[in-house]
Amino acid sequence: MRLATVLTPMSDENLTLAAQCGVTDVVGRYPGQSLDDLFEMRDRVESFGMKLATVEGYLPIENLKLGRDDGAELAQMRRLFDNMRQVGVKILCYNFMAGTDWVRTRLDVRDRGGAKVTAFRLAEVQQALSLNRPAQNETSTTQATCTQTPLTATDVITAEALWRNLEHFLRELVPAAEDAGVTLCMHPDDPPLQELLGRARIMNSVENFERLVQLVPSPSNAICFCQGTFAAMGCDIPATIRRLGPHIQYVHFRDVRGTRDDFVETFHDNGPTDMAAAMRAYRDIGFTGPMRPDHVPQLYGEDDGEPGYTMLGRLFAYGYMRGLMHATETEAVFK
Repeated sequence: MRLATVLTPMSDENLTLAAQCGVTDVVGRYPGQSLDDLFEMRDRVESFGMKLATVEGYLPIENLKLGRDDGAELAQMRRLFDNMRQVGVKILCYNFMAGTDWVRTRLDVRDRGGAKVTAFRLAEVQQALSLNRPAQNETSTTQATCTQTPLTATDVITAEALWRNLEHFLRELVPAAEDAGVTLCMHPDDPPLQELLGRARIMNSVENFERLVQLVPSPSNAICFCQGTFAAMGCDIPATIRRLGPHIQYVHFRDVRGTRDDFVETFHDNGPTDMAAAMRAYRDIGFTGPMRPDHVPQLYGEDDGEPGYTMLGRLFAYGYMRGLMHATETEAVFK
């Protein structure tokens, strides 16, 4: 297993801190179509003694999800794969949430010591989306974070249509990913509901992830195992890791407390999931890929940061995860 991270922002300070904490792999956001920009990102990360391992987020696939791509997005994705091949980046993390990304209705729920964590309550979605994001240094008791696009009649999409669009997406792009040596890792819907804001969701159960990898069987058609989202589904996390086994090629290490329609994020060490048992399960399936902390609490002095993506909570998570990695590695040696 390799300790990975996304950095918000990817500043020299944050790159230095990550390297000092033992991070080996860095996750970069989609840089657009420019090969030079991806090379620049890779070289900058490598200058701090780490490697650029994954591209994740802000991908040009929204029309593909809705089944209305005219070929432009497929071309952009193929270009991205080729760029990744040339730069040596092996993993692309994507999701199939049409019209949104991850959604929370509160950004300031208090956890241990007054740290702020994010939360989702389905009953608050419409109210939260009707509010404007607070200005800097202001707070809000109810707030949503997502990339929601305006809903029109043509945007209302069924589960059946999403499955058709996903199969088309995979049949068109998995061969190109194979040629480039890139692994596509599907992130679950967050929250993992049947429907949100008039749009169906399909990556919301273990069975549907098994269906995903069977649509186009290939080592390049794989899973991003986001522990917090699978926990919100009500899964036994260690058992689910073993069930999905070698299809897991990338991990978001986090936890939540609650159900899929009403939950809060937790610190990595105080949620309901046995995180040590989860780490043992990754070892049992032979997982050797990048694993990053996700959606960390905002700690003291970080009120102006992006909820879920501030640095102090990430530093805590690095140490906790490295401890679990080392402990389970020792256990594996003595089995």
